Amino acid sequence: MDPSDTTGPGVKSAMRTVALLDFFARQGGMYSLTAIQQELGYPKSSLYALLRTLVQLGWVETDPTGTLYRIGMRALLVGASYIDGDPVVGMAHETLEWLAEATGETVHFGRLDDFDVVDLSSRPSRHDLRPVVRVGRRMPVYSTALGKALLADRSDPVLPAELERQTEHTITDHASLAEELRGVRERGYAVDREENSSGICCFGVVLRLQRPARDALSVSIPVTRLTGSSEREIPALLMRARERIEYSAHHLLH
Repeated sequence: MDPSDTTGPGVKSAMRTVALLDFFARQGGMYSLTAIQQELGYPKSSLYALLRTLVQLGWVETDPTGTLYRIGMRALLVGASYIDGDPVVGMAHETLEWLAEATGETVHFGRLDDFDVVDLSSRPSRHDLRPVVRVGRRMPVYSTALGKALLADRSDPVLPAELERQTEHTITDHASLAEELRGVRERGYAVDREENSSGICCFGVVLRLQRPARDALSVSIPVTRLTGSSEREIPALLMRARERIEYSAHHLLH
């Protein structure tokens, strides 16, 4: 028997399982079997069997009727273990606290993942009016300060063929984005002016722990609180935070 005959179905099943969990992670909320099948294109019978298996294992949960599905508790536990075991995230903890206190605004630590930036650690603003903070949140790399800072660190950044509009301010033209990234390199920090979330401006810098960088810091502030002074102070504080983390990383990881 050809070994590929036995390994093929196993690999296919694993890929379908990961794609299904990725679907739940991206979308959030609860979905019917039909809605999931329409999104993923798997045969309903095999998709149902896969869902039931994942429900039994705790990776997927259902509503009381058993007809709607969502991501399960086990995924949270695995995600938390990834963050808890990451040396850079742990090392940045104290500096994130300092940056949140110094700016008074919401602070994010993000990591590049394909065409997205994933929020691995955040600190909320002290103000009542503040951006939503959700660890694990995926954001397009091209519409966020975190992402643009990471893209600018690459000589030939890879981007999706279509830059989908997130708000009316999102840059959706590749040539315009390339020009924006040149500006990021010249300034040393990225700015997202309501390009990912309406009413929110973000400033971001890369962490130069490896080249090209895969981690970045940002500070988000509602445009209603944005002043000329904060536009100068926040990037300067971000750069100080970067120096603190890079200094700690140099001594911890070497």
